[in-house]
Amino acid sequence: MARRQPLHGSAAGAIIAILAVLVLAADQFAKYLTITNLPLQQPVVVLGEFLQLFYIRNSGAAFSIGAGATWIFTIALSLVAVAIVWKAFAVRSRLWAVVLGALLGGVLGNLTDRLFREPGFGVGHVVDMISMPWMIPAIFNVADMFIVTGMISIALLIIVGLRLDGTRERDHKAAEEAQSEMDSEEPTDDAASAGSSHTEEGAASAGAAPAADRPVERPGSED
Repeated sequence: MARRQPLHGSAAGAIIAILAVLVLAADQFAKYLTITNLPLQQPVVVLGEFLQLFYIRNSGAAFSIGAGATWIFTIALSLVAVAIVWKAFAVRSRLWAVVLGALLGGVLGNLTDRLFREPGFGVGHVVDMISMPWMIPAIFNVADMFIVTGMISIALLIIVGLRLDGTRERDHKAAEEAQSEMDSEEPTDDAASAGSSHTEEGAASAGAAPAADRPVERPGSED
């Protein structure tokens, strides 16, 4: 089966941008509904212990780690967003475009909270609302889901050897091995050509020698 052609740079950028905007919009809309409809720090049972809604404002990371260093997470999210945008210019793979777009949207979702929510710019608290007590004790949001999914997907793409440009690691290795074999064969070909040239020169010299050894016949003089 023929492989699909790699994306043009502008097409990959468009996919990343559109997905990032959609994820950001979904995350902020879910947080808006949470703030306007859920009581603060009171569980709302949806499916027993499987799924609950629990509205909190988180100043730290997962499990409330680093609650007193909110600005560090703001800087970290900003750096991640910049790194994704920088890498986006090299993307030609559809899978990479989808993964990076979803990851960027998740990062921007939480970064928006850090920048614009209370208590102030750069130290805002992230709105979390999803609780699954049976699986993990942490409370998370829509952006967190896309961040975690995106990171896992990146790890899988690296493991299977898919590069940002859409090529695979094994193809590059095969091409390098083929080039190495060609390079190793070139000296043999040169030696064969040199040997053939020497043989031809030797044959030509051997053919010319008898001609040089023949006595030269001169016409006799008339008396």
